[in-house]
Amino acid sequence: MEYLVLFFFCGLSAGIIGRIKGSSFFIWFLVGFCLPLIGTVLALLWRWEKDEPMRRCDECGAIVPVHDQVCMSCGRDLDYPQEVFRLNR
Repeated sequence: MEYLVLFFFCGLSAGIIGRIKGSSFFIWFLVGFCLPLIGTVLALLWRWEKDEPMRRCDECGAIVPVHDQVCMSCGRDLDYPQEVFRLNR
């Protein structure tokens, strides 16, 4: 029972850190739950999703990451952008 409580709190800490960095809480919770302490360290070392360069879709105006090749809103194929910017959240 003590191990389950430890696993839960390690998963919770990894999930919160992952969410603060802009990633999925649930995925980081699972990583922290399955790999106690290591998951939390991995979440600390993971990149910040909020600092990712973004671009605007020419057809619908949606803001998508630069690495996306298809707009998730309208499905249009995207060319390499002329203008790249970062969102400050």
